[in-house]
Amino acid sequence: MAAIERSLVLVKPDAVRDGHSDEIIGRLKKLGLKILARKKLHMDKALAEKHYAIHRSKPFYKELVAYMTSAPIVAAVFEGEGAVARIRQAMGATDPAKAEAGTIRADFGLGITRNAVHGSDSTATAEEEIRLFFTEDEIKAGGKR
Repeated sequence: MAAIERSLVLVKPDAVRDGHSDEIIGRLKKLGLKILARKKLHMDKALAEKHYAIHRSKPFYKELVAYMTSAPIVAAVFEGEGAVARIRQAMGATDPAKAEAGTIRADFGLGITRNAVHGSDSTATAEEEIRLFFTEDEIKAGGKR
């Protein structure tokens, strides 16, 4: 039996703009995961820079921050057994062209940066990322401010 974990999921600007956020969130809920909080927001530069700080030295960093701050996103916290790995499997490979058919990125991704969705890569990262986007009160209230 896998441990109960939490994971942050971000539906990226293109997927929100194209009306795919409900489908993406719905697919993850169908995995048997519980959604603890969800909200739509326009990420500012400071939040994007904190969230993607691990990539600061990489050539795509500035483009990624600009993209993620270009339009609204949907942030959600999921909880369930093995949530991190199950969400990552459902998302598919980072590059939608290499993602397995039927995964979120294969179905909705437009490119490596514009790959429709972000999911935490570990439980430790999930804890940090969730704190960036949600307060404990928001999680208890289902993400509503």
